[in-house]
Amino acid sequence: MTLDERYELCRSVGEECIQEAELRNLLDKKPVPVCYDGFEPSGRMHIAQGVMKCLNVNKLTKAGCHFKFWVADWFALMNNKMGGDLKKIQKVGQYMVEVWKAVGMDLSRVEFIWSSEEINKRGHEYWPLVLDIARRNKLARILRCTQIMGRSETDELAASQIFYPVMQCADIFFLGADICQLGVDQRKVNMLAREYCEDIKRKNKPVILSHHMLMGLKQGQEKMSKSDPESAIFMEDSEADVNVKLKKAYCPPGIVEGNPCLEYIKYVVIPWCGKFSVTRTEENGGDKDYLAYEEVEADFLAEALHPGDVKPALARHLNQILQPVRDHFQNNPEAKKLLDTIKKYKVTK
Repeated sequence: MTLDERYELCRSVGEECIQEAELRNLLDKKPVPVCYDGFEPSGRMHIAQGVMKCLNVNKLTKAGCHFKFWVADWFALMNNKMGGDLKKIQKVGQYMVEVWKAVGMDLSRVEFIWSSEEINKRGHEYWPLVLDIARRNKLARILRCTQIMGRSETDELAASQIFYPVMQCADIFFLGADICQLGVDQRKVNMLAREYCEDIKRKNKPVILSHHMLMGLKQGQEKMSKSDPESAIFMEDSEADVNVKLKKAYCPPGIVEGNPCLEYIKYVVIPWCGKFSVTRTEENGGDKDYLAYEEVEADFLAEALHPGDVKPALARHLNQILQPVRDHFQNNPEAKKLLDTIKKYKVTK
């Protein structure tokens, strides 16, 4: 691939890129840039974390990057996920890796690193870095970063949650990440890492490539919630589950703004399937294949495409995408046991 092709492929992952010139220069100068994303094992995986992450990782590895997944088990413990039970958190982490394998993530350039193991192994490198970042920042600056945990600076926080952003900032340097490939909701701590580079006079700052956050299925939900099962489609949901959830999903005729069904088409279906196919009678407009999201939006705004057409077509596409994951958890005894175990866990915010 040419430099331009690699750049466009990487850039297509991000809703925001800080900075584009730095991304291009990185791809030009470094043969195998390191991308990083960290995830808290905190419950079942929804389609944004499963399918969208798979799409993004496969683009970046195709462009020549090496991807490091930081399985943030200690961080989930600090954030009181799964009731603060580390063994449960680690089981959920194993399940999430299984999902990505099943859905089709190209693992040839992907590495899963468990935070508890790696920090214990290289604590002499990690903790001085954490302390230096903490020393150089005021408490108010760190509190502004608590949004990354799904918290607010006005929440009553545990001391572990205050230390969390400092450690997440340290992770970027600890893992040798050139590109921070996380959601836009993680922007504040990634910017903290760039500010830290200025403090220590480090020339090469991590590039921030922030992906879009898929909204929940209910009206006004800016982000899916694992603690509200009706707001999200999970990676091993049954065909019936998907159909019922989409039937109830917010999708007013002619309204594009805040419409989760159209979001799914834009960010999941068309990137994965290459098209969005609608099946309907001739009197209702006949079958149609949409190759670009803009065509879907235009027809929906003009009400030439009705929610009654969109929802069943969307359900059909999503069920096709999710079927390999269902098959894996049904036919692989170890994976089936793992899923049965984590389904019994109570998700805690």
